[in-house]
This record gives sequence, C-alpha cells and structure tokens, in this order.
Amino acid sequence: MSQQTVIGPVLSAHGSARLPSVEVESYNLAIKDGNGFVGDRASKGALRDFIEEWRKPLRQIGRDPFAGKDKEAVSKKQLDELLAAGEREAAGVVQGAIEDFAHELAAVTQRFLKLKGWKEAERLVIGGGLTGSRVGELAIGRASVLLKADKIKIDVTTVRNDPDEAGLIGAGHLAPAWMFHGHDAILAVDIGGTNMRAGVVELNLKRDADLSKAKVWKFELWRHGDEKLNREDAVQGLIEMLERLIKRADKEGLRLAPFIGIGCPGSIEPDGTIARGAQNLPGNWESSRFNLPQLLGEAIPKIGDFDTMILMHNDAVVQGLSELPRMQDVECWAVFTIGTGLGNALFRNRSAERD
Repeated sequence: MSQQTVIGPVLSAHGSARLPSVEVESYNLAIKDGNGFVGDRASKGALRDFIEEWRKPLRQIGRDPFAGKDKEAVSKKQLDELLAAGEREAAGVVQGAIEDFAHELAAVTQRFLKLKGWKEAERLVIGGGLTGSRVGELAIGRASVLLKADKIKIDVTTVRNDPDEAGLIGAGHLAPAWMFHGHDAILAVDIGGTNMRAGVVELNLKRDADLSKAKVWKFELWRHGDEKLNREDAVQGLIEMLERLIKRADKEGLRLAPFIGIGCPGSIEPDGTIARGAQNLPGNWESSRFNLPQLLGEAIPKIGDFDTMILMHNDAVVQGLSELPRMQDVECWAVFTIGTGLGNALFRNRSAERD
C-alpha cells in the first residue's frame, strides 16, 4: 500500500469500514462466473443491449422504431415516451427489454444474497441513473415481483433522492454530524464513469440531526465521458467546479464546513489511493502514485478560516448513505447502483449497544 501523506487534518481513513452510523460490511464486490462479471448483466449497458436485441427483427424488415439511431443515442426520456405513447411495436421493444433486464436483475440479486453477510440483508435499495426513468422503475418493480415469486425475503426499494443528488447528499454521513455544527453546508463530489458532479449540500441540522432534511443547494454536472480527457484534465476540471461552488456559497452567505466528501468508483485504500475498480475513469486512477484527496487538499487547502478535511469512499457506499435515515427499521441492508457497472455495498446499522 502507498504511504503518501494526505494534506490537511486527518478525519478517519478513506474507504473506512466503520462510519459514524453504519458498518460497511462489504462494497465493490466483483463476482465472476463463466460469462464474466455477474454485475455487468444488470448494468445500464445491459438494458441497452436488450433493447438492441429486440430491435433486430424489426430492423431487418425496415421498421426500426428508433430510426437507425445507435443504442447509446437513445435517451431515457425517449424510452419513457415510447413506452407511454409510442407505436405499439416500439413500446413492445421497450417492454421486452424491461422484462429481460428484470430477470437478470433478479438473478444477480439472488447471486449476491448467497454471499456471506448478504444473506442477512433485509432490504435492497437500488439507485443510479436508471432509477430516474419510468423504464428503470418498471424494471426494478418487475425484478422485485420475480424475487417474491421465488420466495426471496428481501424488500426491494429505490433511492428516494434524485439520481443526480443522492451521491452528494450521502457524503454528509461520512463524518459525524457534530463536526458540522455552526455550519450550513458541505461540499460533496460524486464521480462516475461518464459524469462528474460537485455540489453544495445544505445539512439542515436544526430541522433534523439525522440529516434526513439534507438537500442539494447547488451542483454542477460535467459529462466528462463525452470528452477525450487525461487524468490531470479531469482533476483540474473538478477543482474548478469546487472553486466556483465555494465562491457561490460565500456570495450567498452560506457557511461551508471545511469538509469535502467524495464518492468515487473502486476499492478505496485508507491513504486515499484506489486499488481497483476505477477503469472507466479518464486515465489511470489506480496508480499508487495518484491520490485524489491529496490533490484536492493541495488545491483547496482552506475553506473559510479552517484547514480543509477530505474523506473519500466508494460511490455506491456514499449513494447508499443518502438513504440512511430511512433504514432505521432494519439492521442489515444493501445497495445496488445501476450505472456503467453495478455498484454494490452492504451496511449494518450501528446500535448504541455495539458502540
């Protein structure tokens, strides 16, 4: 493991298994079988592959409902519109893909539930960009029905917050709430395989100390996947996003805590380097010589009058944490995030007795 020095005060280890309110029992599990990574069969790309399969017979007779568009060019909004009010055959293509994807999602879920620890999961929360569409909601709902039909006892639900915001809101749970007293908001970063988000999260601790009233005040979305970037370009772009947000918050009189919470793909080492799982990001983020928290700390050494504290964890973990206030009626729960891949994490709520 790299022994680089992290700039700024040490809050706790990056990628820690022990967080203020939960134990992270596992995350970023990469399960393989004879066909490759199991999670890939329930990713955003898998749904598009199913749509492509159902297009083929119509394309062969000159009746492609997507007018020859590449599968990546069809948006979630277009799929929703076709499902709701499109031509019968176009809607049929989407419905067929939903059914196929739901079966795969149910099968992948069952595969995870056979793992040690996951057998105890009482609830599965599904997030990621797919949940922000009717097509995604129907696929998840159908998968839930299939699991119940197989007598699998797990409650399946979706992330409550907007997919663009959940990974930012969850960053507030990376540190104990008392750290933020006297402040209105924090900076948060959500890094994905195609998009990068940076935002200001209002904590609203006076309304509820469990962060259940936290909300995104402002955020910027950068579709870095549309550009040919190297790693340095990506980091510099993120720094500039954060600097703009700091200026906006200062102008509006919003008191930012000296904290940046980051959700990033991959297995996060305690020193802030990434061991594996960041292959979809621009450049090599898995190098032992690359440390994103350190670089951000060097670029933004202070927020207000205080030294900047930075904590990074896996993006599925952080998105899952946004649901923590709603998970108090169960002890063990899990999250899937459907995106470029299938992110995953397993949590166990920390009780007063265990602390």
